Amino acid sequence: MYQPPHFREERLDVQHALIRNHPLGLLISSGEDGLMANPIPFRLAKESHGLGTLQAHMARANPQWRALAKGAEALIVFQGADHYITPSWYETKRETGKVVPTWNYAIVQVRGRVRVIEDSQWIRAQVDRLTDGHEAKRMIPWAVGDAPDEFITAQLKGIVGIEVEITAIDGKWKVSQNRGEPDRRGVAEGLSGAASEEAGAMAELVRTYGGLD
Repeated sequence: MYQPPHFREERLDVQHALIRNHPLGLLISSGEDGLMANPIPFRLAKESHGLGTLQAHMARANPQWRALAKGAEALIVFQGADHYITPSWYETKRETGKVVPTWNYAIVQVRGRVRVIEDSQWIRAQVDRLTDGHEAKRMIPWAVGDAPDEFITAQLKGIVGIEVEITAIDGKWKVSQNRGEPDRRGVAEGLSGAASEEAGAMAELVRTYGGLD
């Protein structure tokens, strides 16, 4: 990943937070059939061990897991907040007009060793933990055990487990740090006025990383 120094985010806790908040990762690997990419919801586990471990599952019918089982290298991309940035928000536009559009984003890329797991107990536990984590905020959480046992048993036969020990992790927060303070303020104010959840999230990042708070 292209990484200008001012966009680099090396704090592991910040990288991990993005993964937890945006757990749908794009799992990319290359095998005998070429490049493959699939969106997979991951759970971040063992955060205190090294760079952490990711756990997930995928359909048994998906050929990617067989390539991974043969030792294919894996890259997982987690996309955080992003937003188009119009030059109209820059003070520089009014001063010189020498500005162009850009796109702000926060992203984490993970590389790691992949272990394919077919043990039914591990897979069931992983599905339980993943589900419980996402259901926890609901007033009446749904649990895997709410479905009939025979149905769940049949569903589990159709998936395989994936565990990725993270060996490298890179964070890139491109949030207008390369602009002067008047431009950063203009971007933050423009995003705040865009009235969307994604724009609001990016406005907060621009303020935080731009020292505007």
